[in-house]
Amino acid sequence: MSVKPGPAPQHNHLLAALSPEVQERLFPYLELVPLPLRALMYESGRPMRHVYFPTDSIVSLQYMMENGASTAILVVGNEGLLGISLLMGGESTPNRSLVQSAGYAYRLPRSRVKEEFGRHGQLLILMLRYTQALITQVAQTAVCNRHHSIDQQLCRWLLLSIDRLSHNHLTMTQEFIGNMLGVRREGVTGAALKLQQQGAISYSRGLIKVLDRPKLEALSCECYGVVKKETEMLLNYLPQRSIISNIDSIPTVTLPTTAPAASTNSIGR
Repeated sequence: MSVKPGPAPQHNHLLAALSPEVQERLFPYLELVPLPLRALMYESGRPMRHVYFPTDSIVSLQYMMENGASTAILVVGNEGLLGISLLMGGESTPNRSLVQSAGYAYRLPRSRVKEEFGRHGQLLILMLRYTQALITQVAQTAVCNRHHSIDQQLCRWLLLSIDRLSHNHLTMTQEFIGNMLGVRREGVTGAALKLQQQGAISYSRGLIKVLDRPKLEALSCECYGVVKKETEMLLNYLPQRSIISNIDSIPTVTLPTTAPAASTNSIGR
């Protein structure tokens, strides 16, 4: 039986946007790693040894409170990279990073990233623009969490997530979504039921499928539109998202639904 090859580095749009000269310097040091659902990528205060370029996975950056409560402040997918703090002069981060949609990513040692960043060339320009896009997402998330309903927050979060995937479905529990949004599970249950009744999504056994994207956008608050517009303006290397009519026909990556204790160390942060 033949083994299906993993995604190419160019499946990450930022890596694909690099010139052949920069790719020639970086690609030999890229390592493809699986990212199981809920795997811990970075822990607050711990040294960061790699940056990650997701290809078909999504990672959420979360802030943890002393009482154990958490809220996702941004999502990272195939549009960029995880570990921007290393390029801003930090060796660690005050938040933690958790895989919210399983898949793969290419990781690069921090020494190689810093060396290329120090050339003050194309990677520097792309990273600065990407950082500005992340700042917009963090700021708008804070506004949304304070001023908009759980229904609108869920719409925004679903749209931002599927924008970073090649398909229109996510696999996760309501409890996990609640942790991402910083709300109670009951609130997520009610919001998801409303969206399902309106035909925007289907939700069964942890599988969320977006059935009507225009309706989902209409039900969302303006925060999604602000983030999307700013991201597309700054990251002009992103391809136009096409409408997928038959989401069941798209091949997907199947990885463990939970990250065993050893997997956190194996990722290597």
